[in-house]
Amino acid sequence: MTPWAVLFSITVLLVLLISGKVKPAIAFVTFASMFLLLGFVDTSTLLMQYTNPALATLLLLLLVSLALERSPLLDWLSRHLLKGHPRLATAKLMGSTAVLSAFLNNTAVVAAFLGAISRQERIAPSRLLIPLSYASILGGITTLVGTSTNLVVNSFHLSASGSELGMFQFSLVGLPVALITLCVLLWRANSLPHHRLEDTEEKLSYFLAADVEADSPMIGKSIEENGLRSLNGLYLLEIERQGRLISPVAPDERLQAADTLVFTGEVSKVQALQRFPGLNLFGHQADNLLATNLVEVVISHESELPGKTLQDVDFRSMFSAGVVGIRRGGKRLEGQLGKIPLRVGDCLLLAVSADFRQHRNLDRNFHLLSGSFTRPQLTRKESMITLGGFASVIALATANLLPLFHGLLLLLGGLLLLKVISLAELRRRFPFELWLIIGSALAIAQALENSGAAAVLAGGMQWMFSGYGVYAAFVGCYLLTLLLTETVTNNAAAALAFPVAWSTAQAFGVDPLPFVMAVAYGASACFLIPFGYQTHLMVYSPGRYKITDFFKIGLPVSLTYSAAVLVITPMVFPF
Repeated sequence: MTPWAVLFSITVLLVLLISGKVKPAIAFVTFASMFLLLGFVDTSTLLMQYTNPALATLLLLLLVSLALERSPLLDWLSRHLLKGHPRLATAKLMGSTAVLSAFLNNTAVVAAFLGAISRQERIAPSRLLIPLSYASILGGITTLVGTSTNLVVNSFHLSASGSELGMFQFSLVGLPVALITLCVLLWRANSLPHHRLEDTEEKLSYFLAADVEADSPMIGKSIEENGLRSLNGLYLLEIERQGRLISPVAPDERLQAADTLVFTGEVSKVQALQRFPGLNLFGHQADNLLATNLVEVVISHESELPGKTLQDVDFRSMFSAGVVGIRRGGKRLEGQLGKIPLRVGDCLLLAVSADFRQHRNLDRNFHLLSGSFTRPQLTRKESMITLGGFASVIALATANLLPLFHGLLLLLGGLLLLKVISLAELRRRFPFELWLIIGSALAIAQALENSGAAAVLAGGMQWMFSGYGVYAAFVGCYLLTLLLTETVTNNAAAALAFPVAWSTAQAFGVDPLPFVMAVAYGASACFLIPFGYQTHLMVYSPGRYKITDFFKIGLPVSLTYSAAVLVITPMVFPF
């Protein structure tokens, strides 16, 4: 009965993760604590999972990446890659992104290119941003440090077998799979929507909510008399009045106190609202708010804003900026914008004060798309030290002369001594939630083993595929992981699928390594929907995409990727 109770609890955990109502960190820690109280893991075993050497290596890599992502190399590349024929420019962008993502945090790589792609007008950003995100995934599968998923799998492999995976062990399959899939991605890139800034449809980018103050001289006058029909590039879409929605808005409609006017329009035309007296944008007078600089940002996956509304947080005090507009892909946001819960990937148009750049929490919360504000970068000397040091660490680890953990620890210490990075920045950007998720997932995997639930799963997999052989079981583990990564986060997918794959390999009496690789590659196979991977969410709103855009290009990419993985992996790592 005990194994089935544990399996039922894992099912509940999966349902919670898919629903999105509970944060993954909270869900994993809660279930790990529950298994501790029920005696499936003891205290020392639980604590040991949070100090797993491979997990510690992942945390060190992410902290070192804070310096790497500030290298001017990424900005230099972003300015030079998009020259030439559009197809050639797309190929250069994808190739460079894949190479960089093999060694750098793919979120940092996408963030570095995101602003340059969004600001340039030669090639429609919608033709480039999904290829950018997908290429960062494909580059990440080629090395141990290319994606956090590979390091998560390495953590589980170390816990299960006592040995770590090699730096370029993933390359044997990852490199040919990436090359084949990148070719298909380049071919399918022309099927992406061609959204250009000057298109009429694309002028409906932001949705702005402006409240009419009680003493506004606009009250009692019609829309036409107030000049609200003659805005260049800005459109009055609807009026919210005492819980009632007026749409479309007739020219003779007269404004009343406390009306909320909902506009849509171009970023560059938003300041047209400055000339209307008695309007409030998110609680701030329009004339004061719009007299400042406008900056366009995307909410980061590390941000503390998702799940909260603009009314929940004192946004202006937090960032010395007022929110002028919100955009979420090409989707029309309904209701009062100040009461809509924010999501990762939402675009915000900010009217920023001179103190905006002084706030230290900007990098954690936002990716910059446009505006005069630029992030502080490393000097040329600091950049050479950081990049050279990181390359040396990778080379020494590859040659087995210095463990990766030791090398990264030395590099991080050197960056702190040279003041390339500060302790305050490390505290702000420490991946606390990821540490909790992986450490708890390792404990849950141990509980599966100790309770006998893993043996039940392995028996079920063996029974299901006994008539088809070990290869069918291998395919089943890959498809299970792929399904999980499309419905929950990639790291959570790897954490949930690894115990199943490992136990299945043991049940068949074969080498577990191909099953381990199936989990690693399957957990990175997130191509169909934008919500399962952070870089997809980063490009979703800037590219003005619909969910169907990801599916149309993602389906052939996913099929090609999966076929390549399932064919090449058993050839390189035989059963």
